[in-house]
Amino acid sequence: MNPGALKIPHIVVLVLFLVLGCTSKRQENPSGDKEQRYFPEIHPDNYNVAFLIMDGTYNTEFTAPYDIFQHTKFRKNIKAMNVFTVANTLEPIVTFEGVRILPDFDYTRDSIPPIDILVVPSAEHHLDSDLEDIEMLAFIRKTDTSAMFMTSHCDGAFVLAKAGLLDKVTSTTFPSDIPKYKEMFPQLRVADSVLFVHDGKYITSAGGAKSFEAALYLCEYLYGKDIAESLARGLVINWELNGFPHLILQ
Repeated sequence: MNPGALKIPHIVVLVLFLVLGCTSKRQENPSGDKEQRYFPEIHPDNYNVAFLIMDGTYNTEFTAPYDIFQHTKFRKNIKAMNVFTVANTLEPIVTFEGVRILPDFDYTRDSIPPIDILVVPSAEHHLDSDLEDIEMLAFIRKTDTSAMFMTSHCDGAFVLAKAGLLDKVTSTTFPSDIPKYKEMFPQLRVADSVLFVHDGKYITSAGGAKSFEAALYLCEYLYGKDIAESLARGLVINWELNGFPHLILQ
C-alpha cells in the first residue's frame, strides 16, 4: 500500500475535528452586541472562579491555582469549579514572562457570571500603578459583596489591601515585599512567616510555587482531604497541609 494514500483522509478528518471542536463553544456576546466570541463552559451547579488578569501578571501565580481548580471538574461527586479569566479588555494581555492570554470576560462591559471565588494573581505593577486603577478596585469591591472567597497570591494582596478588604483580617504576601506591604498599609495585621493565611473569606499566599499549596488548601477546605490529595497527585505534588507553614483564623 502506498503510504501517501493515507494522508488525505487523515488530513480531512483532522480539519473536520478542528472546525467542529472550535465552533462548538461559539456564542453570542452577553453584552448584547453582534460580535461573536468564545466563552468558557459555565455549569450552573459549579462554583464560579474568576481570575483577575492584566498586563504583567506573573505566570505561576495565575497558572498554579488555575490548574488546581480546573482539575476539580475531573473529580466525581463534588461541586466542581468553572474557571475563567476577567480583565479590563478583550484584547490579549501579556504576562510578565511574555505569554499572551485572551481574557474570557471584560469586567468593564460584560455581564459576568456571579463570582463565588475571585483569584488575584500577582502582577508587575501591583505595588504602584495598578493600585491607582479606580475601575479595577471598584470591581474588586463589588465582587467582594457576594463572593464566598477572595484570594490573592504574592503581591495580589496589595490590590486587596488597597481595595480596603483586608483591614480587619490577617494577611500575607511575597516574603521580600512584606516590609513594603507593612509600610504601605500600616493598619494591617501581617503574618510574615507563613506560606498562606486564611482569615474569614480571605486567603492570601506568599505566591510563587506555593500558590499551589494555597489552592490545594482551599480545595481541602471545600471538598475534604481525599480530593485535595487526589488533585495534588494529578500534578505530582506532595500535599500534606501540616507540612506547610500556614495560619488559619477563620
